[in-house]
Amino acid sequence: MSLFNSPFDPTRDAALVTGAGNGIGRAIAQGLVGEGVRTVFADVSAERIDAAIKQSSRRDLAFPWVGDLGKPAACDALLAHARSVLGQITHLVHSASPPRREADHAMAVDRDTWQQMHAVNLDAGFHLARELAKDLIAARQPGSLLFLTSLHAGTPRNLPHYSTAKAGMAMLVKELAKTWGRHGIRVNALVPGAVAAGGFVADPALARHIPLGLLGQAEDLVPMALAVLSNKFSGYVTGASIVVDGGLSLTNWFAPPDLGEI
Repeated sequence: MSLFNSPFDPTRDAALVTGAGNGIGRAIAQGLVGEGVRTVFADVSAERIDAAIKQSSRRDLAFPWVGDLGKPAACDALLAHARSVLGQITHLVHSASPPRREADHAMAVDRDTWQQMHAVNLDAGFHLARELAKDLIAARQPGSLLFLTSLHAGTPRNLPHYSTAKAGMAMLVKELAKTWGRHGIRVNALVPGAVAAGGFVADPALARHIPLGLLGQAEDLVPMALAVLSNKFSGYVTGASIVVDGGLSLTNWFAPPDLGEI
């Protein structure tokens, strides 16, 4: 049998994907059900979730959940729902993130926007991962967790709430990978470049900064995401941050923000 056949075990594997209503999260969730993996599609928008599931190749394997992961109670509700419909959850993809606005630079971002960005990206990601890891450890089962971070975990973006949240997630991946590796739980990050999805509308002129010469699409992340999630393909990979950006990280084109009148 070919090495690249059957990356997942449909009789065992089940996934929870946050931010599954749009962009990269949606593309990965659709990719998982396409590989036969029962998957909870979680998002803040019921309309987006419905559309994402309708466009999936295996709608029978997709289970919707709607809620705001910036609220701790919603994280608990999501876990309860996912356990009830899936049983043992072996895979997590944390892609949920609030929309970002270019106007929210260091002198303009307000407290609520700052807190929501960190709550959804970092706090929810940690809570969901830890609770699922507890289940896996208790069951003596391996698992694979994937966080969507950003090039701006290490490069300023003029959006300090976003960059610091993603930087925190990048270190969280390493902390969790080191802690849970002995239990067969792998934790990795996927680092997208300029992907025209999930609320990010890239100027086509940005392509000139990308060595491969074109903007990314959410679907460009799916093969790598599935490969990293698969214990068959990436069973010896943990604590890694894998960049999928067309080479964009080889350059930094951002100028400092216009602060206007101070």
